[in-house]
Amino acid sequence: MLSKKILITNDDGVDAVGIMALAAEMTKLGEVTVLAPDRNWSASGHGRTLDRPLRVKETCLANGMSAFAADGSPADCVALGIRGFLPFRPDLVVSGINTSANLGQDVLYSGTVSAAAEASLWGIPAVAVSLDYSDLSSAERNYATAAQFAGQVVENAIRYGLKAATILNVNIPDFPREQIAGIRATRLGNRVYNDHVVKRSDPRGKPYYWLAGKTPGGIADTGTDIGAIAERFVSVTPLHLDMTEYFQILDIASWDWTERIPVSFPAKKIYSPELASAH
Repeated sequence: MLSKKILITNDDGVDAVGIMALAAEMTKLGEVTVLAPDRNWSASGHGRTLDRPLRVKETCLANGMSAFAADGSPADCVALGIRGFLPFRPDLVVSGINTSANLGQDVLYSGTVSAAAEASLWGIPAVAVSLDYSDLSSAERNYATAAQFAGQVVENAIRYGLKAATILNVNIPDFPREQIAGIRATRLGNRVYNDHVVKRSDPRGKPYYWLAGKTPGGIADTGTDIGAIAERFVSVTPLHLDMTEYFQILDIASWDWTERIPVSFPAKKIYSPELASAH
């Protein structure tokens, strides 16, 4: 009953540890195909490549699983897989495991979530999986635990049915399994970003800019993904692509659309050689 054709991708690149752990876990649930970018596309958002052809090559993950690497974005990889590169249409797309959390407004930047969103555009349900870690200096991360929780989420998505228009955004605390409190269904929380611009000069004196800042924080409200992660729960947030602010439709409809506000502009001066020669 659970066997499905599952397309695996990510935004950290096909050589990332997270995608290997995820792909291995998903083989318990179905036939797995890995098609991922050949390099890191973190924070790429929902970018698509339209101005050049895409190239795909066969490769292997570190654990020996076969895979495909494309020179496009995460969304490109999903579009390729769904629209003809693969000889079958996937039943499900799973993106990850990302090397950092995608909480709150992060979903607008995330290549991991954007890959899942691309699947949703083509009518295929999708799950995006990210690992939240706070110790940036640590090389050891609990990808195996994250993969196990991802497997549990995907298994239930298959068992209970996940609508094609729905994306599950899954964030998993970076702790051993016995230190994780459980799984919660959540809504998006509010991230707090600390970005600032650093201006420098290159060796020729020309300015360039770095967008810098500390790791984003967040408001740990009850019921939100940020709140769940703060209490060491796995967060499962259902997303959909309809970004309409429904509460504002009636307000905007009540605005006066019958007249345009008159706007005056200064008289335009017309150059004339005759007038110029008269002066």
